[in-house]
Amino acid sequence: MCICLGTSALSRRLAGIRPRSFPLSFFKLLMFDFLKSAAPAYQNLTPAQFAQGLRQPGAVLLDVRRPDEFAGGHLPNALNLEVTAPDFTQRAAALDKDAPVYVYCRSGARSATAAGQLSKAGFANVHNMLGGVLDWSEPLVR
Repeated sequence: MCICLGTSALSRRLAGIRPRSFPLSFFKLLMFDFLKSAAPAYQNLTPAQFAQGLRQPGAVLLDVRRPDEFAGGHLPNALNLEVTAPDFTQRAAALDKDAPVYVYCRSGARSATAAGQLSKAGFANVHNMLGGVLDWSEPLVR
């Protein structure tokens, strides 16, 4: 005759069953892998860090705002590649995937989207400016 005591810690002790750590360790491993893949594959930078990074040889600067926003003022040497345009990924594919890419927008939201898309497309060195043009203190080109 079998007496079922349930699955509580007390019932396992009474039945002489010790909890095993394997299921918990496996769960932790799965969570680590999930969190690692959920983390952005690009680096968020303050405007000061962003400005310093732009000094790297071969750095590519992308303004991902609309063309009218770009015309209203943009960072020097920026290329306008609107993130909401249907051909954004195609146009970005023409860039060097190994070059450091610096992405900005008005506030940092669209550039974060663009940075994520670039990372997924295989760009290895992508940087997003937190706060966007709103937090940029240096002069803009008009």
